[in-house]
Amino acid sequence: MSYGGADTQSDPTKFGTEAFYASLGRAFVTMCAVIPFLFLVEVIDRAIGRGQLDVAGGIIPHHLSGLDGVLFSPFLHAGWDHLYGNAVPLILVGTFALAGGGRRFIWSTFVIMLVSGLGVWFVGDPNSVVVGASGVIFGYLGLLLTRGLVERSWWNLGVAAFIGLLYWYQLYNILPTDQPISWQGHLLGLLGGVLAAILFRRKRVKPAAAVYTPTLHDLP
Repeated sequence: MSYGGADTQSDPTKFGTEAFYASLGRAFVTMCAVIPFLFLVEVIDRAIGRGQLDVAGGIIPHHLSGLDGVLFSPFLHAGWDHLYGNAVPLILVGTFALAGGGRRFIWSTFVIMLVSGLGVWFVGDPNSVVVGASGVIFGYLGLLLTRGLVERSWWNLGVAAFIGLLYWYQLYNILPTDQPISWQGHLLGLLGGVLAAILFRRKRVKPAAAVYTPTLHDLP
């Protein structure tokens, strides 16, 4: 009796396999490489005049001139403290999101940026300039949680729970507040992550059927 199916150790989506740990390692290195780029952008912003790059590339709600911020605002930050606060969470949630597959990570990020950015542009304060990667961070959190549910992945659910325990004190930032933060971007980013997880969910593969090869003793 022989069974079809590939070597389970080569499956990067299966927790505990060599391919899984290799994928996780590559994702971590990639996300760590993103952070110096964000710091470089902040250095350039300071060099040309503090805040000028933020105004040029940030989301300005209800203004057509601020619509391009949907694409550029996640790479901009309102100072070093803002960037430091986003750097570690971005590495953490981004690593686990990217480990699930590069192509769907890119598409998921695009959906999160689109939902969060356009949502902020429509409902945000027209007298504000919105910048920062926090909408994307909340999007990745929503992505991991929903991916665990729709794909029945205990690994992703565990990751989402772990990150939630680490940053539970930040979750109130998805609620309306008088603080100078874009709670709309956080909430819509979270919803964008939920949508992306559903759109780009990995279909469950049924185990290959056993192939029975009769022998001479089995023949009538």
